[in-house]
Amino acid sequence: MSTPIIIAKKTTDTTQDIVLHSKFANRHGLIAGATGTGKTVTLKVLAESFSRLGIPVFLADAKGDVSSLAKAGSSSPKFEERLNLLKVDSVAFAASPVIFWDLFGQQGHPIRTTISEIGPLLLARMLNLNDTQEGVLSAVFRIADDQGLLLIDFKDLKSMLSYVSAHTSELKAEYGNLSPASIGAIQRNLLALGDQGGEQFFGEPSLNILDFIQTDSNGHGYINILAADKLMNTPKLYATFLLWMLSELFEQLPEVGDMDKPKLVFFFDEAHLLFDNASPALQQKIEQVVRLIRSKGIGIYFITQNPLDLPESVLGQLGNRIQHALRAFTPKDQKAVKTAADTFRANPDFKVDQAITELAVGEALISCLDEQGTPQIVERGWVMPPYSSFNPITVEERQVIIAQSIVAGIYDQAVDRDSAYEMLQNKVAEREQQKQQAELEKQQLKEQEAAEKQQLKEQERLAREQQRAEEKAAQQRAKMTQDIVGTFAKSAARSLGGSSGQKIVRGLLGSLFGK
Repeated sequence: MSTPIIIAKKTTDTTQDIVLHSKFANRHGLIAGATGTGKTVTLKVLAESFSRLGIPVFLADAKGDVSSLAKAGSSSPKFEERLNLLKVDSVAFAASPVIFWDLFGQQGHPIRTTISEIGPLLLARMLNLNDTQEGVLSAVFRIADDQGLLLIDFKDLKSMLSYVSAHTSELKAEYGNLSPASIGAIQRNLLALGDQGGEQFFGEPSLNILDFIQTDSNGHGYINILAADKLMNTPKLYATFLLWMLSELFEQLPEVGDMDKPKLVFFFDEAHLLFDNASPALQQKIEQVVRLIRSKGIGIYFITQNPLDLPESVLGQLGNRIQHALRAFTPKDQKAVKTAADTFRANPDFKVDQAITELAVGEALISCLDEQGTPQIVERGWVMPPYSSFNPITVEERQVIIAQSIVAGIYDQAVDRDSAYEMLQNKVAEREQQKQQAELEKQQLKEQEAAEKQQLKEQERLAREQQRAEEKAAQQRAKMTQDIVGTFAKSAARSLGGSSGQKIVRGLLGSLFGK
């Protein structure tokens, strides 16, 4: 059964309530108005009301003051004055159950996702890439998928970009022209994003988006508060991160149709950041998520200063609207006032465009869907006071809540498992090892060839020495023979030279000559 949520009391008759029906809370909404007109209090009133109905809430705390939802309020003269105006006797001050989150892990539980989960389209938005560079980034993701390389954290993507840059000629045939200039631009923008703290957003354990949809022991929905004061310094990271969460909710939650109350209400503060410089493809994705996510039981409430910050295609899907004061000092301001007035169903009792400029702090023009889902005529009313404190909690109080959180210890320690960086490092190490092995084998082959050559030379030297030795021996034998013959001849000559020799000679001669 749908439950009416009292948002405000009519300005003309504070006994009459202005309500938002829980059944249509997933038809999205808008909280708009100039700075200091009461948007934050309206946000707190809605968040507390949803929480008490058992509806979890997610919202960003851009200034740190929304942390006061975790602390019960207290009375003051100004507060009592507002109660008297609203003809409310008292307020049951109470804190809401909260979970603090922080992309940087300083003021809440860290939120991480992987490079693969966020995908090339949203990452290109973060990196402010043009169409050509976005196409190259998509190809890098495809190459990683085809080669089984997990893209989890920053160093994985940087390693993958370096790998693709070094192998563009090999990859060109299958993945097209991967311009070194585009890869260089992606690397530079990635470095800049890392310097802004974006590096901490990527890693594991990755956020389970369903952890946002929880209730406490009293059946109250947890209010998930994202510390966004530092994150606002990097608006693209902030906007893309929130869009990623919406996309995750859209993809993971089943279709539920109409419900008595939403599963989760998502407040998107500084909503203009979501649409600034968004590519046509990204804007189409945003519009699709906004249009279809209500069927998953999710309500989105955009918070901005000016309704003109939202495209008409999105503005037309917002069924519940709360407009605080706008100032019309310039022609542009006057156009914004007229646009805001035209988005409401007119009330014959007052001129809407004139009322917008006259609203006091805490007063708003409100139009919600009635019990049949039809936009009500716009009413002027005083927003109800919150149950929580107006003062932010202290650092010590925040740390106590973080330590006692239902998700304490789940996301606090980063995990670095083997992914593209380690895999590519291993590939490099293997290639280096193979190169070293090849060099070693080449060196060994050269040494073997040198040894064989040296051995051959040694064998040739030994053969030559042996040949020379044999020749020398032969010469020595020949000489020895000559020496022996000569010696014998000389000895014989000496013998013949003696008397005996002479007799022999004479005898011989005498025989020859007949003497």
